[in-house]
Amino acid sequence: MKENIYQPFEILFKELDHSPKDGHSHNFFELVYIIFGTGKQCINKSTFNYHAGHMFLITPEDCHSFHVLTTTKFCFIRFNEDYIKSSYANTDRASRTERVQKLAFILQNANHQPGCILRQPGDKALVKPMVESILREYVNRDLYNRELIEQLVNTLIIVVARNIAKILPEQVNQGTEERAVNILHYIHQHIFEPEKIRTELISKHFGVSEHYLGKYFKKQTGETLQQYVINYKLKMVENRLLHSEMRIGEIAAEMSFTDESHLNKLFKKYRGVSPTEFRKNQLVLE
Repeated sequence: MKENIYQPFEILFKELDHSPKDGHSHNFFELVYIIFGTGKQCINKSTFNYHAGHMFLITPEDCHSFHVLTTTKFCFIRFNEDYIKSSYANTDRASRTERVQKLAFILQNANHQPGCILRQPGDKALVKPMVESILREYVNRDLYNRELIEQLVNTLIIVVARNIAKILPEQVNQGTEERAVNILHYIHQHIFEPEKIRTELISKHFGVSEHYLGKYFKKQTGETLQQYVINYKLKMVENRLLHSEMRIGEIAAEMSFTDESHLNKLFKKYRGVSPTEFRKNQLVLE
């Protein structure tokens, strides 16, 4: 069962010396900022070591949890698309529609991967005092504190959206048609169910012919459907190699490869090294 919020946005500050909920998902977006403490973020079966200054974006499609190693103070900022729409209520209709669509598009198409969402060093320095200001207003409950908090949250969302926009998959941009984005979402949703991402089933699901689907998908993404599925699977394999302790055989089974040998062969063909070599090389670089 997914967790809900019953207002456009809410803020929570929690200091915990134990792990909160087990893996769960939401019907809303959640920004999680680490004020202090260390531990692990678990998202979609991958893990990431967190520390102070990290910020994570959890989308409605993600299954996640946090494992606390040392006492951690979290800032949780939860919001839904209604909040994004209300944030531009005072702008003209055309501008409001464009901005809301842009923000919603970026947030919905965030890569559901482990790690801090703030990729720009300057943005990390920008976010820290904003979260501190939100905490101060939250605690003091001074005059106009609600309005000030909303303005700060709006700015945080824009900063996060800017970071996401720079790491969106090459296949996805604002010119991509809604149907193509829906097809990509369908593939992501069923990536562990190979029988559901065969061309004939995707074409049936979206009510188009297989011939049209192939041409349309290639035009919209620059890749064939098969190429996209392979590249997306290999990207998930990379995440498992970097952010989990899963054995190669376990990863092969999870990703529905015939066996470990099949995964090794395909990975080496597209990445130039075996999965074991890839993991070892990345550990050396770290």
